[in-house]
Amino acid sequence: MDKAFAQRRRRDLIVAACITVIAAMVPLFVKDVYVQNIMVLTLMYAALSQSWNILSGYCGQISLGHALYFGLGAYTTALLYTKFGVLPWFGMVAGGLVSAAIAMALGYPCFRLGGHYFVIATIVIAEIALVLFQNWDWAGAALGIDIPMSRHDSWLTFQFARSKLPYFYFALALAGISWFVTWWLEDSKWGYWWRAVKDNPVAAESLGVVVFNSKMGAAAVSAFLVAIGGAFYAMFVSYIDPESVMGFQFSLLMALPAVIGGIGTLWGPMLGAAILIPLTELTRSYIGGSGRGVDLIVYGGLIVAISLARPQGLVSLFARKQKPVATVVKGAVAS
Repeated sequence: MDKAFAQRRRRDLIVAACITVIAAMVPLFVKDVYVQNIMVLTLMYAALSQSWNILSGYCGQISLGHALYFGLGAYTTALLYTKFGVLPWFGMVAGGLVSAAIAMALGYPCFRLGGHYFVIATIVIAEIALVLFQNWDWAGAALGIDIPMSRHDSWLTFQFARSKLPYFYFALALAGISWFVTWWLEDSKWGYWWRAVKDNPVAAESLGVVVFNSKMGAAAVSAFLVAIGGAFYAMFVSYIDPESVMGFQFSLLMALPAVIGGIGTLWGPMLGAAILIPLTELTRSYIGGSGRGVDLIVYGGLIVAISLARPQGLVSLFARKQKPVATVVKGAVAS
């Protein structure tokens, strides 16, 4: 590891710690419930996009079906809690493990597909899962699951009726963990493998990189973290149905922040979520009531403008020169 690269990693860690401390103090001054709700959603989607970025950004396997893992996390937690009384904390872990296992099971055939065929496969699989849950009576079918609220706010049952602050701090922790996992993996053996596979899988494999295993590992980590986000969302809204947690819009909202912020970068998903999610909520609230889709026009227009002005993502405004492909492959082989 060269000295400049090591310094950059330490700087990223320090900046992340400072941002986390500042973000943790924001609710102490912002009391508006609507604004707090936007902050919770922004942090949640930052974590989801960061998790999506592990597979699609670093490893280069573009997935538009991550709503499947989001929904599995939500349904596993909700079903375990409502049917068997299992605490949401255990449901989150169970949902993450189930999603990771299914991601690897689906990856076994799908990672043999390339390019747009893989993208289409992820969309189709997620839509099939959506239809299955819509017709699964034990899981509430199309009516969904109503999660009963406890009488008292409690971290044990992860339910808070009087304040959104606990949800905010959990979402902040989730975003921080997703970022730290990405930061840690970026300079690990797996991180080098993923970037080598993304740049040139044939060359990477010829130099000793186990391409298939690296893709499976990225899928498992990505799905696990996304499922935790789905479990959090289920407890946050206290009601889920197939369309509300497995709809295609969730897959897009996970991908867009990373794409706009900078796909395959450490800060891109966070920066993209900080811009896109408040923009989504504000345009829907203030100009979405006309029924003419003005909010979608403004939202879509801004996304197109950002994409045209900065095709490498907004993070390119601050990024220094990236490490060349040869260095990445060399690091992957050395690891």
